Amino acid sequence: MVIGVGIWSMSRTNRGTVGGYFLAGRTMTWWPVGASLFASNIGSGHFVGLAGTGAASGIAVGGFEWNALFIVLLLGWLFVPVYLTAGVITMPQYLKKRFGGTRISLYLSIISLFLYIFTKISVDMFSGAVFIQQALGWNIYVAVIALLSITALYTVTGGLAALMYTDTVQTFVIIAGAFVLTGFAFFEVGGYSELVERYNLALPSATQSLDPQRYNISPECYTPRTDAFSLLRDPFSGDLPWPGVLFGIAIVGGWYWCTDQVIVQRCLAARSLTHVKAGCILCGYLKLLPMFLMVFPGMISRVLYPDEVGCVVPEVCKQVCGTEVGCSNIAYPKLVVSVMPDGLRGLMLAVMLAALMSSLASIFNSSSTLFTMDIWTRIRPQARESELMVIGRVWVLCIVSISICWIPVVQAAQSGQLFDYIQSVTSYLAPPIASVFFLAVFVKRVNEPGAFWGLIGGLAMGLGRMVPEFWFGTGSCLFPSHCPPLVCGVHYLYFAMLLFLCTSALVLLVSYCTTPIEDVHLHRLVFSLRHSQEEREDLDWKEEEAGRIALNEEPKSVICRLVGWFCGVSTNQTPELTEQEVTEASKQLPDISEAPVWKYVVNANALVMMAVAVFLWGFYA
Repeated sequence: MVIGVGIWSMSRTNRGTVGGYFLAGRTMTWWPVGASLFASNIGSGHFVGLAGTGAASGIAVGGFEWNALFIVLLLGWLFVPVYLTAGVITMPQYLKKRFGGTRISLYLSIISLFLYIFTKISVDMFSGAVFIQQALGWNIYVAVIALLSITALYTVTGGLAALMYTDTVQTFVIIAGAFVLTGFAFFEVGGYSELVERYNLALPSATQSLDPQRYNISPECYTPRTDAFSLLRDPFSGDLPWPGVLFGIAIVGGWYWCTDQVIVQRCLAARSLTHVKAGCILCGYLKLLPMFLMVFPGMISRVLYPDEVGCVVPEVCKQVCGTEVGCSNIAYPKLVVSVMPDGLRGLMLAVMLAALMSSLASIFNSSSTLFTMDIWTRIRPQARESELMVIGRVWVLCIVSISICWIPVVQAAQSGQLFDYIQSVTSYLAPPIASVFFLAVFVKRVNEPGAFWGLIGGLAMGLGRMVPEFWFGTGSCLFPSHCPPLVCGVHYLYFAMLLFLCTSALVLLVSYCTTPIEDVHLHRLVFSLRHSQEEREDLDWKEEEAGRIALNEEPKSVICRLVGWFCGVSTNQTPELTEQEVTEASKQLPDISEAPVWKYVVNANALVMMAVAVFLWGFYA
């Protein structure tokens, strides 16, 4: 079905141009934008990670999801208008226009690709493999290679339009299947009140026959938390302290939702700013669901199967899930295999595959965009559009190969806290990027030296925390880490807040000590000048001019023409624009105007959504 939708969408859009392939021709309406934002965000890592952390410690992890309700409004109302008026395809392109030079955009491209390959892809691959192993007993390599092949097929051929339409289909599949499982799970446990009552009693039986000389296991290691049903927890003793949940998650979420290529690219594909805002609201409403569809089922799984999901003895855990640090990650797959009847179990497998494929496809497409537009155009500044189209597809195949080679590493690094792993790595690397983007959009005085040294200082500070933590190990309740408390004692969400503030201070300090950028270079690149009608002199115009020297096209072989057809590159390609035509096109200002009626409709919806979010936060606080 997914391949069918992908082929249909291929025939609907022009995928032979940069705008058509990477931005779906900027023709998408609000509902594919919102559904694609949600599907790109919700991968199989969410099903396994959210349910696993919910099983281990309760509902506080849902704060990561509900925080997004406010952050997506910042994306639609504050950031996207600036990205649209800047006329960019990628986030490094925006920084290049805003600050000039090449070192900032190159840094952002490389660190974004690093984060994609070694956190997002690895987590999705691991969680997908956990599910397939639990449900079917398949060989991981066979399953993952088949999945990646199908995903790469419609990503490579169809471009962003194919992704967004298939994401829409997969969103319906994900939500429908997850609702069915949640219904069965609550029926099995006896309802919400039974869950609240029984969760604190879900103790593994193996702890009763422990040899005290061999294992000195504290009851804290296997007893459910007393604050399991509280969203906001103690600022000192809580596993997710409330200041970190409110502010630390907002900083990491600001990087992900407002500056990450995967997310912003979907908004840039919308046909108007009103459709962007409506898509963000739809995504926000959908983000209410993971708490009820993933976190609570994970807690139910611990209640129903305390010996497996809540195991604490290393030998027992090794038998149950193949790792000694705990088996909370199998909470969701275990529920699917044990609770669902035949047939519906197949539906849930489809749900997990849809979640895995949609998030992987999004990463493939966005990393392809980053590599093609920001790295390849630097290696080959005179590359024609047809060459960029082919390179974009070839890079996806490279990512697939790296992903397959990465599977053994992911298997070896199985951790008891999958969601904590991804969030902690992001907390050490993302806050400097979030700081620079925030200041670039809202503070005109920030310049290139300030942004660059802020990024480098933030990276050094983040690595200063991340490297020792991985060197000594994060540790577990049974095997504490030997990392010095001065380095690793600060909670990663508190560290994210500290890192954001230090980076911001460094950016502002260096910027105010160096020459400011004149307004003539900033029209429609900062929030305060987004409606400016004056002509802008781009700081990166020299690099753009160098890339406009036309090359003579050599006759193509049959193989080249076949590859071109597969990639959507027409043999009778439209000629490259002349210098004069490019100049004329750049003078056409992007339109971010909105029809008054629809503007008030989306604003009212945003207020309603915030009211719903505030009520839920208050209810579970």
